[in-house]
Amino acid sequence: MSPTERLLKTPLHAGHKLLGGRMVAFAGYDMPVQYPDGVLAEHRWTRARAGLFDVSHMGPAWLSLTDRPGDTELAHQAISALLEPLICGDIAGLAPGGLRYTLLLNRDGGVIDDLMVGRPVAGDAQGSVYLVVNAGTKEADFAHILAALGGRVRLTRADDGGLIALQGPEAAAVMADLCPAALTMAFMRFRTFEVDGHSLVVSRSGYTGEDGFEILVPPAGAEALWERLLADERVRPIGLGARDSLRLEAGLPLYGHDLDETVSPIEAGLGFAVGKRRRAAGDFPGAARILRELAGDLTRVRVGLRVLEGAPAREGAEIVHDGLAVGRVTSGGFSPSLSAPIAMGFVPPALAAAGTRLSVVVRGKAQAAEVVSLPFVPHAYVRQP
Repeated sequence: MSPTERLLKTPLHAGHKLLGGRMVAFAGYDMPVQYPDGVLAEHRWTRARAGLFDVSHMGPAWLSLTDRPGDTELAHQAISALLEPLICGDIAGLAPGGLRYTLLLNRDGGVIDDLMVGRPVAGDAQGSVYLVVNAGTKEADFAHILAALGGRVRLTRADDGGLIALQGPEAAAVMADLCPAALTMAFMRFRTFEVDGHSLVVSRSGYTGEDGFEILVPPAGAEALWERLLADERVRPIGLGARDSLRLEAGLPLYGHDLDETVSPIEAGLGFAVGKRRRAAGDFPGAARILRELAGDLTRVRVGLRVLEGAPAREGAEIVHDGLAVGRVTSGGFSPSLSAPIAMGFVPPALAAAGTRLSVVVRGKAQAAEVVSLPFVPHAYVRQP
């Protein structure tokens, strides 16, 4: 078999080929990096209208108690008590239908992965949580969780189906035609809806900075849902290239680039993901380090950079201050919305204030850059529907 033939394919793979998608290997899958319109047009379309993304390579799953108490609240507290020692988020405090961004941590407080955890609405589903982990780390994530929790939980993977992200200022109007009840949800809420004979798990979330939805659909319904959404003139397919430039403009970290097992939540600027109750209890992996960093004992922090001249600074480019290397770029590229190069990277806290002048080294040449507040482009999340 050729390397391409060994790659996994999502249920929407044939549709990408028909649309002229340029396919590349990504996280073990054959995925579209762009379509004929190109990355720039796809990016701008998503910021103006509604972009449709195949994110079926991600790791959606359900984690459930093997021995579930009859009381619904006790059931939720029991699954939370098992999962929380592995992460830094407050899962016990989630209301039904709540979705929380959190971090799977190693014993030193480094990030194993960032993920979503949701509490279902239905009473008979309490004692279960919905997980979505990253594509490149999902096998290790699931193994880590199961090794820690033993026979007390059951993991039901859902990554054989379709996970479709609809993102952009017109996403809600498009969703109103598909599933109007989904518009009752605010940002970071999720529910299960019946649409065209299929049970869809719909969250109001995404990784572009825009309002939007992620839809988990069973394998048998994935192609039909994709095609139905694309039949709407407000919607166009968007590849991995624009997905990356959109999340960079939104100042969102990418695992394996801005996050890894050496980076703590506080260094990464993700202190909000460390729940207030969890901070007080100090009952999460790497708590001693993370609490010390929360108190200000830091050597590096993630910042946004506006590159003021020259070419975009890509991952690995040195960040320089007064002729000395002080950090490296972890994500970088051209911002179509700002018509300028932007980047993120780590620098000492003393150099992290907005307006600080630095340089980035591109092809051996130092180019002027300035620290700016994140996100580069304001988020458009709907806090109240």
